[in-house]
Amino acid sequence: MTIALPMLALLLCLLGGVPIAVALAGSGIFGIWLITGDVAKVMNIVGLVPFSTVADYALTTIPMFILMAYFSASSGLARDLYNAAAAWLSHIRGGLAIATVFACGIFGAMSGASTAAASVMSRIAMPEMRRHGYSEELAAGAIGVGATLDILIPPSIAMVIYGIATQTSIGKLLVAGVVPGVMVGVLLAVMIYLWVLFSPQHAPAAFRTPMPERIASLTRVWPSLLLIALVLLMLYTGVATPTEIGALGALMAAVIGALFGRLTFPQAIEALKHTIRTSAMIFLILIGATIFGYYMTLSRIPQEVVTLISDMNLNRWVVIVGIVVAYFVISMFMDEIPLLLLTLQLTFPLITSLGFDPIWFGVLSMMMVAMGLVFPPVGLIAFVVSATAGVNLVKVYKGTSILMIALVVTTVLLMIFPQIALWLPQTMQ
Repeated sequence: MTIALPMLALLLCLLGGVPIAVALAGSGIFGIWLITGDVAKVMNIVGLVPFSTVADYALTTIPMFILMAYFSASSGLARDLYNAAAAWLSHIRGGLAIATVFACGIFGAMSGASTAAASVMSRIAMPEMRRHGYSEELAAGAIGVGATLDILIPPSIAMVIYGIATQTSIGKLLVAGVVPGVMVGVLLAVMIYLWVLFSPQHAPAAFRTPMPERIASLTRVWPSLLLIALVLLMLYTGVATPTEIGALGALMAAVIGALFGRLTFPQAIEALKHTIRTSAMIFLILIGATIFGYYMTLSRIPQEVVTLISDMNLNRWVVIVGIVVAYFVISMFMDEIPLLLLTLQLTFPLITSLGFDPIWFGVLSMMMVAMGLVFPPVGLIAFVVSATAGVNLVKVYKGTSILMIALVVTTVLLMIFPQIALWLPQTMQ
């Protein structure tokens, strides 16, 4: 019972609105003290963990990808992508909603942050879809579920966190999300098409953008597509580390923005400030999670859970389904980064002991997180879309709940056919 008190303290802190980093560190310190009864040991751990945690070279990947995201957003690349996709898909009923999904996915390949994509695309796509007569349910659903593609498509910050927390190859993890991400995007397009086919009142009649306008829309997009292709190619071939790729991507995003006259010096400074704030927040959560991890190690809770599950002789797929459901439920109330850091200390030893591939489980975890971020009763991306686009939250949930079928289908296929996630990583050099 005593060992469980820190877990209870953590839950109460999170429910009480205590910052996640503080809640993790505080409950971890409390747990270490309960187990050891040695204040000196507690202070020694607290003194060493901050440096030993953030001094890991792999962590430099995070600020580089975040900087690339902010440079891309400040340079207006997301608007260019949306305008080009909208022009080429205007002849399809629901084309603007499908364009939103594709723009979210491509922007995700330059940002890696789902909440950022939801915020940016809400400002860009929602006014256009309203102007053309799209229902708020369809528009908000396309933005919300489309933004979850950023969790799968590299460079995904959540994937980087998973790789660091589990000591799994970050490069292979990032590449593993490509095929599932593309599948989700295609299935979302199919879902939108079927939605407006059976309920045409949610989208206006299609119109065809003149070919000169379509071609003109591509002139501002090709540098972004080149940037994405370069990032994916370097990840796949392994010619550079993820940190080097992130740094080069950030530089190219800044150069593209500057050449088009959209990224000014003040905007670049603001992007740097946002990068520092976001990176510091993630690093603080990592420090708190590491301290909490010391408590978990000393309490032997992960080992006991593995032993308990083994003794129950459950089919390993029953266990994985239970983990999947748990991830889905928890992700409705928590952002992806703290969720992963909090749960992986329990789930990762369990799935590896059952013989599951850690890269496959990483992609599966991202799918569960993606669903939770748009599903009621909370769903953080749903809140972002509602607040940014000014859409009633109930309408957002209606749209995301319908389009989330694409995520569910991809998850089921991923569980039946693990090679969907493992094929590309296995062909890497």
